[in-house]
Amino acid sequence: MKRYELNGTYFYCPVDLTLHIVGGRWKGIVIWNLRDGSKRFSELKRNLVVINDKMLSQVLKELESQGIVSRKVHEILPPKVEFSLTAEVERILPIMQDMSDYGQQFTLE
Repeated sequence: MKRYELNGTYFYCPVDLTLHIVGGRWKGIVIWNLRDGSKRFSELKRNLVVINDKMLSQVLKELESQGIVSRKVHEILPPKVEFSLTAEVERILPIMQDMSDYGQQFTLE
């Protein structure tokens, strides 16, 4: 049986690993909001109105540790920090687009 490792955690199903990366209340939404390019913390916060600063910071740190988001600090005063998606996550964006399309068309009958 093949196993997949991410930051010291082993997964025995690739779907479980993928859900670990993008799952949860905020990770997928943060990734989706970064799909069009880099954003500052305040821009993400503005788009994700109901998330608090602590949770957004935590999600960004976790995505950075997973290699999904990169953090770039511009050495100016005041410091400017931008977050963007890494090349690795670009592969999942078509799947997330399908999820977005499904969500827009979803109706309970």
